[in-house]
Amino acid sequence: MRYDSVLDMIGDTPLLRLDPAVHGVPDAQILLKLESANPFGSVKDRVAWALLRDHIGEIAEEGRVVLEASSGNTAKALQIIASMHGVGFRAFTNRVRVREVREMLTLLGTDVTEMPGLSECPDPTAPNDVFGVIGDLMDGEPGRYHHTSQYTNEDNLRAHYEQTGREIYRDVGPVDLLVGGLGTTGSTRGAATYLRERNPQTAVVGVVAAEGDFIPGIRSAAEMWEVGLFEPGFYDAITVVDSADAIVASLELATRHGVLAGPTTGAAYAATRERLLSESVAGSRRDGPVTAVVIACDRMEPYLSYFRHRRPDLFGAASDPATAEAAPMAAPEDVEAWIAAGEHVVVVDVRTALAFRAGHIPGAINLRDDLLEQILEAGMPFSEASRVVFACPTGDRSARFAARAAATGRQAYNLAGGVLGWRDSGRPLAGV
Repeated sequence: MRYDSVLDMIGDTPLLRLDPAVHGVPDAQILLKLESANPFGSVKDRVAWALLRDHIGEIAEEGRVVLEASSGNTAKALQIIASMHGVGFRAFTNRVRVREVREMLTLLGTDVTEMPGLSECPDPTAPNDVFGVIGDLMDGEPGRYHHTSQYTNEDNLRAHYEQTGREIYRDVGPVDLLVGGLGTTGSTRGAATYLRERNPQTAVVGVVAAEGDFIPGIRSAAEMWEVGLFEPGFYDAITVVDSADAIVASLELATRHGVLAGPTTGAAYAATRERLLSESVAGSRRDGPVTAVVIACDRMEPYLSYFRHRRPDLFGAASDPATAEAAPMAAPEDVEAWIAAGEHVVVVDVRTALAFRAGHIPGAINLRDDLLEQILEAGMPFSEASRVVFACPTGDRSARFAARAAATGRQAYNLAGGVLGWRDSGRPLAGV
């Protein structure tokens, strides 16, 4: 089919029925809505265009800059659409946590402001609220910016109501179960609203990450409070999936069904199978098997570093024997004593640059944790003659780096209590 604009290619994505003999759920058909078929590669293409379509001409004419809180697919799609129309774009986020995503945004020329977030910044007076920073920027220069606001803008819901839900119903008819990861909640709420109008019995399951865990593209239950579109009562269930199960399910989709899908889709697929099997709902429809649709957000390739970090064994590497629990510890007073004795001490702060600038241990160097991971893949850069102390906000994330360095014979330590422990012990923090 011929198109005159790449934007006309957004939507109308395939709905793939998985082989029941492979997915193993009796009397149920599981279908994947393959949103990776959108031109920029994800479900967020629909949202980005819906947020800009009615405004982009005016934005371009007035020379305004588009702002959005995003660290991934929405930012990518907004950047491409804005660039096509000669419009500037800035993204704000508490963290870009996947290497390929960061590199893609850099390649596209996205102006990304990374805030430290409450968990990373030891200075409570430092800016850490993404939405507050966007608001302050707009208040400071009225008329200069256009905030697309994917977390509160109901155009997000309308895009999935008018397109995603309509397409699903057109292709499969009444749906018994719709499952998707919860980020902005736009895809599940929008599509499910359309489907429930045609089958009020449609159950909707939202998938969140386990607390303290990380699955790209979805939030934990505790993080959903800041999503303006989130309505807990809309969902029949909100299911927690951990990263290990998401990865296993993502690999199953690839090797058993031929679908290269990212970990968010893996999490949704795992939740779908769990619900269908545990609740014995298969065969509950009088006119045939249960029909379950999974929103498959994007592809696997942008998350290879995520898979490598979580499962190095999948890439032919032995799992790191140096667990975080094995990391030698150094108290703040130990570090001070070593420095006072004239020893060469390198303090490596693994937080984001903005958190580091807000306050850090005097003399520390800043190597963001994902960057440090890349460095360590090429070899251990620290001298055996130096004491190397790794620091993060509370000592949890830096422990694995200390253990890894110690396993190679370095005098490596994890700072007990992290940067917050240093501050709370009454020791000063330096700023940039």
